Amino acid sequence: MLSFPDSLRLPTARIPLTTENFVSDVLPPVICYFATAFLVQQPQTQPVRIALWPITAILAFRAATSLDMCMGQPKLQFWNIDLQLSMFCIAARTLEWTVQTKPFIRVAQRSSTDVPKPNSVLDPLDLACSLRGYGWDWSQGLYVPPETHPTSSRLAFATSTLVSGLKHSFLCGAIHSAIQSFSPHTFGSVDGGTIFDESLPLHLRYLRSSIIATLCAFGVYSVLRAGYELTAVLGVLLFRQHPDQYPPSFDSPWSATSLREFWSRRWHQWFRRSFIFLGGRPLSLLFGRVGGVIGAFLASGFFHHLALLAIDPFSELWRMLLPFGMMGAGVVLERAVAGNKTGGWLGWMWTMCWLVLWGNVMADGWARAGMLGGSSFLDSATPARQPIERLVRTFDEYLHTC
Repeated sequence: MLSFPDSLRLPTARIPLTTENFVSDVLPPVICYFATAFLVQQPQTQPVRIALWPITAILAFRAATSLDMCMGQPKLQFWNIDLQLSMFCIAARTLEWTVQTKPFIRVAQRSSTDVPKPNSVLDPLDLACSLRGYGWDWSQGLYVPPETHPTSSRLAFATSTLVSGLKHSFLCGAIHSAIQSFSPHTFGSVDGGTIFDESLPLHLRYLRSSIIATLCAFGVYSVLRAGYELTAVLGVLLFRQHPDQYPPSFDSPWSATSLREFWSRRWHQWFRRSFIFLGGRPLSLLFGRVGGVIGAFLASGFFHHLALLAIDPFSELWRMLLPFGMMGAGVVLERAVAGNKTGGWLGWMWTMCWLVLWGNVMADGWARAGMLGGSSFLDSATPARQPIERLVRTFDEYLHTC
């Protein structure tokens, strides 16, 4: 049995996940997380939250850095990424809840004008799992995309959502297979490598890397949407939650006609609140609105850098800070030049070019760390894997003969 001081001692190396260390390392920060979610809804609990947060942060750091979730299988390193980012979210969100002076309150959702009745069990659970804060008073300014699934009944919603989730699972596997097929022995493997092929002329080199970066974006979109929608099916069918508790996370990102629209409305808003709290607010105090925008994107860059550290401890910070920082710079630039009038096909061209330009840098950072070389059931089970691999390799050989 670990003593209290022993449980706070920081680890020196990762060890394989077992039932014992799951209970001793993972559960404690999770319990602290839910405890803080309960406390932040109660009046006059800030002193307790202040005392609890350092313990929560240390426990979360210990869990993130001590366990090997992939059980020694390099191709399953994404489990370590999930663990590290989850623990970061626990530390970040509980810090925000610690400095909160007024209790959080649930508000009516779009299907009802009635304020939900307080529930000391379900409310903390909802707060802990609701990254966007939909249905809470602290989510002012949150854009909620229009619903695309029928909400007339739980069964109709679950059926439509399940079909969509399975479709995006297939797309994720197919896209991942295509990305790896471009270079199965470098960035298509866990060893990693650059997406920029120096054997190609400059224009073909960046055409190839831009295709890879675009595929990465659609792959991320597909896996996040699939995971969210399959979770929604479980929540609605098993836990009898209302479909309105699972509004869409994305709103056709490829249709954005400005960077501001892309990042504030079209792309998912799961970590919006944390990025504003960690980066936007501090820098806005120093540099005003511009600092707030840049700070939020820099916080996002740091968040994505933590994901790389889970699989490559030597990953360079600038490879994530630069592209995400430039996304913020692009938002500031378009507002300075065009105000809120960016739109139409010119706005779409500007948005997509800027996203692809810095998306190349972002995807190259992922590729060098070996993130693109992972494997999962989604890509190994897709029936289109072999035709996709042949198609991509044929295209890649064509580029090298041009």
